[in-house]
Amino acid sequence: MLILALLCFGILIGGLAQLILGRHMADINWTEALVSGLLGSFVGGLLISLITGHGLDLHATGLIGSVVGALIVSLAWGALRKRA
Repeated sequence: MLILALLCFGILIGGLAQLILGRHMADINWTEALVSGLLGSFVGGLLISLITGHGLDLHATGLIGSVVGALIVSLAWGALRKRA
């Protein structure tokens, strides 16, 4: 169940990041959303939660950090795709 919850959370955060970047719902690349959501959540969410002192507990700072991390990963992925 934990793996399923992590996958759902990752795809939700990655999809939200792509919507914030200006994509329409029909244009979202769900594979990219899953990867950017998982990586962004791990890096951004964990980093912000540890900096604020909340540890591994679920707080709004970790959720915001997850979205910011997913935005950064999505932007970097888009920049790499344009270079290739």
